[in-house]
Amino acid sequence: MEDTPFELGGKAFRSRLIVGTGKYKDFAETKAAIEASGAQIVTVAVRRVNITDRNKENLLDYVDPRRYQILPNTAGCYTADEAIRTCRLAREVGVGDIVKLEVIGDQATLFPDVAATIEAAKVLVKEGFKVLPYITDDPVTCLKLQEIGCIAVMPLAAPIGSGLGIRNPFNLAIIIEQAKVPVIVDAGVGTASDAAEAMELGCDGVLMNTAIAGAKDPIAMARAMNLAIEAGRIAHLAGRIERRLYASASSPLTGLIG
Repeated sequence: MEDTPFELGGKAFRSRLIVGTGKYKDFAETKAAIEASGAQIVTVAVRRVNITDRNKENLLDYVDPRRYQILPNTAGCYTADEAIRTCRLAREVGVGDIVKLEVIGDQATLFPDVAATIEAAKVLVKEGFKVLPYITDDPVTCLKLQEIGCIAVMPLAAPIGSGLGIRNPFNLAIIIEQAKVPVIVDAGVGTASDAAEAMELGCDGVLMNTAIAGAKDPIAMARAMNLAIEAGRIAHLAGRIERRLYASASSPLTGLIG
């Protein structure tokens, strides 16, 4: 059984796990967790983590851009204009033009503002950015973002940081079936089985932060997520058995002794 590489923005990656850099006790723990996760793509909140001032402690001193694909994100932005400006800043400081677009519409749930996300995506794609939008698990919205020119869609599994796991696998299945770009589950993963489930459904990747950083042992959880992503992907490619209402004998019935 052969697998194809995980391709994003014209680059190929071995790992299908994308990890965040927030909520760790310090940059040293962040670095250790990323290494344990096996991830090659690391997302960074431009407005919350220092990657612009080289005179202060800088995340990029711990997460080497030559080793990892840095994915700047617009966490904390509540308008399309804020998100667009944040992406432009990230490009100006040299972390590339592949960006995770996040425009929050509600402070309590941290659900995305769909209209503002679409508005910002249109502008950013026209400016040459390779956009990965965080969005609701709505098939119609995902199709619109794909048509705009986003290089992937990132439907949520559940609210950011909730750890609830995949709440609507049926919508995700529709999104995956319709997609011509990678589908990456973003937000809501709580433990390794959630990550495996996403991959078994046919998602191309999973992005997570709190599930690792908030664990009692972030390093061990990072390793667990690495294994879960790999196991879920292999299970998807292998093809699961059909669900049956009644039992089906695992041993052959031919040749039974009367």
